[in-house]
Amino acid sequence: MAGKNEILTGMLLDVETTGLSPKQDEMIEIGLLLFSYNPYADEFIEVEETHSYLREPQSSTALANYKNAYRVHGIPFEDVQGQAFQDERVQEAFSRCDFVIAHNASFDRSFICTMYPEAAQLKWHCSVRHIPWKEYGFYSSKLLYLIEKHGLGNAQTHRALDDVRQLYALLQCKNEEGDSYLRTALSRRPMSPYGESRTRSRRFGSR
Repeated sequence: MAGKNEILTGMLLDVETTGLSPKQDEMIEIGLLLFSYNPYADEFIEVEETHSYLREPQSSTALANYKNAYRVHGIPFEDVQGQAFQDERVQEAFSRCDFVIAHNASFDRSFICTMYPEAAQLKWHCSVRHIPWKEYGFYSSKLLYLIEKHGLGNAQTHRALDDVRQLYALLQCKNEEGDSYLRTALSRRPMSPYGESRTRSRRFGSR
């Protein structure tokens, strides 16, 4: 168990992409939120910083898929044209955090680790799979549904930093035992290292 005075730095992360495959598609937006958290007291201390960056996709497949992806994220191509992530600031944020949480983290992590391989070594948690939403009486784990059910809003922009901020508010809510959803997520084992999970999939086949 964490010590009473231990303060962790957590990262919430979300990405918008040109599609579903990190091999054929690319990230066009990343949203990061760093915050301090006392796991012993289950206390959210403060938001330390937030970052939001846009990026123009480079590959022919990603560019070809942009029109379809636009229907989801609503980011005009003109907004990303000529833009690039500030890699050093993103990597510096990775170096500071003790854990990362994303909503449906397997998707976000696959794109993040393709561009930033060092992120594969981070402790990744998923706010979809590491929180037993159905046991808590919620039939869906979609972010908008959960936000609505907790009285935190009734709209979702599908912009990366907006989704991250909504997730931050959701993770502070309490379950029936009085623990934050964040504490619940962190009580589960982190996801298997990214390279290891990919090796298992190739060896045993996906299901």
